[in-house]
Amino acid sequence: MAALLVCVLASSSLLSQDQAEYTFRVESEMVLANVTVRDKNGNFVRNLKPEDFTVLEDNKPQKIISFDLESVDEVAMQNVPQANTLSPQIPPSQSSQAQQQVTTRAPSASDKFADQFKDRRLIILFFDLSAMEPDEIDRAVTSAEHYVDTQMSPPDLVGIVSLGSALLVNQDFTSDHGLLKKQLQAFAEGSGQGYEEGTTGTTEGTPDTGQPFTADDTEYNIFNTDRRLEALRSVAEKLSHLQQKKSLIYFSSGMDRTGIENQSELRAATNAAVRSNTAIYTMDLRGLQALVPGGEAQNASLRGTSAYSGQSMINALNSNFTTQETLVTLASDTGGKAFLDSNDFTQIFKGVQQDSSQYYLLGYRSTNTAKDGRYRRISVQVKLPGVKVDYRRGYYAAADYKHSTKEDKELQLEEELASELPTTDLPLYLSAAYFRLEPMKFYVPISLVVPGSQIPFTRSSDRDKATLDIIGMVMDSEHHPVTRIRDTVKLAVNSSSEVQKKNVQYDTGVSLPPGRYHLKFVVRENETGRMGSFETDFVIPDLKSQPLRMSSVVLASQMQPAKTGPTGNPLIRDGEEIVPNVTHVFSAGQDLRLYYEVYDPAHANVTGSAEETANKNGIRLLSSVAFFRGKAKVFESSQVELTSLNERDRKAGVFQLDLPLSSLKPGFYTCQVNVIDDAAGQFLFPRQALLIRPQKTGTP
Repeated sequence: MAALLVCVLASSSLLSQDQAEYTFRVESEMVLANVTVRDKNGNFVRNLKPEDFTVLEDNKPQKIISFDLESVDEVAMQNVPQANTLSPQIPPSQSSQAQQQVTTRAPSASDKFADQFKDRRLIILFFDLSAMEPDEIDRAVTSAEHYVDTQMSPPDLVGIVSLGSALLVNQDFTSDHGLLKKQLQAFAEGSGQGYEEGTTGTTEGTPDTGQPFTADDTEYNIFNTDRRLEALRSVAEKLSHLQQKKSLIYFSSGMDRTGIENQSELRAATNAAVRSNTAIYTMDLRGLQALVPGGEAQNASLRGTSAYSGQSMINALNSNFTTQETLVTLASDTGGKAFLDSNDFTQIFKGVQQDSSQYYLLGYRSTNTAKDGRYRRISVQVKLPGVKVDYRRGYYAAADYKHSTKEDKELQLEEELASELPTTDLPLYLSAAYFRLEPMKFYVPISLVVPGSQIPFTRSSDRDKATLDIIGMVMDSEHHPVTRIRDTVKLAVNSSSEVQKKNVQYDTGVSLPPGRYHLKFVVRENETGRMGSFETDFVIPDLKSQPLRMSSVVLASQMQPAKTGPTGNPLIRDGEEIVPNVTHVFSAGQDLRLYYEVYDPAHANVTGSAEETANKNGIRLLSSVAFFRGKAKVFESSQVELTSLNERDRKAGVFQLDLPLSSLKPGFYTCQVNVIDDAAGQFLFPRQALLIRPQKTGTP
């Protein structure tokens, strides 16, 4: 990858300031709270009305606009739904940030779909196969089969999800015992993909198996943990269209967090579950463990002196606590419970059934409209003496860009890069070209342009400043990643008003072999967080099959001093760098610079190298540039002749033409480059469109 540069072009802004932009958004976020009210004897209190409840958010009263009593124990046996709620084919009928009409309306298809699940107990069994050993999978399957055989009640609708090499919906919500048992038995026949978490590259206190090296798995553990949290978030978001309480039972063997990098994903998973009204119940399948100071009998002896100082026991306890701490956090923050250090794995199903048997579902719109991402504490009070009230204690508010954390902002960029539905709030334009470095290696300069009028600047001391985040990916024809680009560009100018009339350009480059590629780039300005995406297909031809081997033609109007250091960029010559004009918009007072290369000239007549051809017979390359308006030729430059290779290492003849545009009238033109290999009798006439705009008064 070549050096990166930023420049402000002197051409007009890509987006006219006179163009109006219209954005229409309607957002109404409803906060849902499951409330259980029990008397002194532990019996559920029925027949309460909305006026019997007082809801406070950060000690400020909230108006209840949605009220319902869910009574699972009284569900009728008939009409048990078999809906594809978890499957990707069925889109959510309503987002978790419920957008509801206050006025009376007829029930829609989505309402009828959601009503099928009223008074049902919705349970998702999530098997994390990515970190469970075969014996732990057997325990999980056995406990789930026992629940299906002996504990599953008629109102229960159960779905099965698993995470191995991919996140799969193995069984959608159903009450069919046979379908559930069939899928559970399929898990029992497989094998786990577990690994031992917590290895961080040190040999102290690790089993001495004769291996001289202990791999540092810290980065792998972070990635693996983030992946599991992301899977939990995806399931929660998929269930967000159902307002009823969902209970997700997470079977795992612990979840280790080794750094602050996981905080963003943990918070995202927790918040997604809270917003979708999903309680996560976590189960540690390792059960009640006996921690032996010197290690278990089947393991090798420990290295070092930790087995004799008590440090190995402390390490074992800390490691066990660390892997369980995240499970506890997920459960407590989403209204569920963590089941740890127990060999009775049936208790978790009893707890889920008890917690979701009867509850009031309250909904309100927060009076605090600030999108600061802060934690909001919820308090629910009932106007009855001597009752016990259980409810979720709070949630994280949505965060706008200014209040997002660094990790959230980076995650936003990654998600936008992976999204199939791009954001275009920030106008973005891209161009790419190709130049041969070696027979099967090409340099691809990539230029991104953002209109300066779309970048908000802030005043700092005597300069106006702004920053742009840039992330991009080059994928092959199968959409497999080939290379990535990530950069943050800082702009500092004396007067932002001048930049508003120009374009900001970012140039980079990659080296690729011939083939078909897909380019996708995302740019975000960091004042308001607006983003723009640009993606396109790009082909680097195999020049061996072409009679006349030629590079792309780059149009430019500007040169700048080249950055120091080695680079393979052919656009850098004699200490100056050609800045591609992405938009092909020029002013009548500018000069048009064209750069292109011809490789292996006269190769059809000689079997030797191009350099030998030049030495034996000489070469004769002829080139000129013509301008057309419609079908009429209005201008053609004088012919340029090359009789020797000026880039012998790359076996290339380089053309760099400079044409003043003052003699051409403003308007649209077709620029045709004429290239003739006279010795080989071959020729090419590549064409590009361009616009010449009138020169503004006072503009050089």
